[in-house]
Amino acid sequence: MKDALIFSLTTSKELAKKISTKSNIPMGECEVVRFADGEIMARCLSNVKGKTCYVVQSTIAPSSDSLFEIFIFVDSLKNAGAKEINLITPYYGYSRQDRVAQKGEPITAKIVANLLQSCGINQLISVDLHTQQIQGFFSIPVINLETSEIFGEYLVKRFAQLGIKHEDVVVVSPDHGSANRGRDVSSIFNNASLAVIDKRRPAPNQSEVTNVVGDAKGKTCVIIDDIIDTGGTINNATDALFKKGAKEVYVAVTHAILSKDKLDPRIKEFITTDTVEKHVKNATVLSVADLIAKAIISE
Repeated sequence: MKDALIFSLTTSKELAKKISTKSNIPMGECEVVRFADGEIMARCLSNVKGKTCYVVQSTIAPSSDSLFEIFIFVDSLKNAGAKEINLITPYYGYSRQDRVAQKGEPITAKIVANLLQSCGINQLISVDLHTQQIQGFFSIPVINLETSEIFGEYLVKRFAQLGIKHEDVVVVSPDHGSANRGRDVSSIFNNASLAVIDKRRPAPNQSEVTNVVGDAKGKTCVIIDDIIDTGGTINNATDALFKKGAKEVYVAVTHAILSKDKLDPRIKEFITTDTVEKHVKNATVLSVADLIAKAIISE
């Protein structure tokens, strides 16, 4: 793409390089430093006058720092005369607070949307937003890329290698909010069935399984979700499936936050993507670089 540059801040350096290679858009140079008191300075070192810029940054922990790097760097690009500034946020932080569940709760997903728009970005590109309604918090174009095909194609190939028949596969949503993701992945199989975990949250970062809707007995189960943080939801779902007679359990999750990094050892394979650049022991990591590059090129 002519007159375009890709910039990486601190959280998605390797992914930004892959996107650059896939899209044939060169990397721009930037500098991010922290002063002695913790304040951030991020500035553009390339000539961006009249150019379209893509800033790659997942807003992972510490989320406030990740966001402030974006705010400050976008202002640097504006001051340097950039024609257009597109933010690529593979993982959109603060997304789980997207509605008022209890009186007095903030809608942090909307707060972040307002802040990003106010700093001057022209478009947002993200991967597997926690809920579709987050797109409605923006008045600028939002492209939400989905990983269903990436996971589905990998699993179909993997199970063919292992001799697992499609009719012996159950795609499992760990809660009702993930049912659409489970359905999309299951559609890539022939004759795979679906199951949904009924759960409740007694407190933040805690979950309890109340029921498994669907037949898991003797089946190869694949749990599909967008975010794994403490691992509680996935581990509880895994335990519930084994209690229902599951033969084995695979897990495919887009954003591997893994703040506690504790997965049930009975999980046959943990599959994730590089939206969060974190080493996860024994994980299969699929890249979203091609998905993002295609979205950029097709604009």
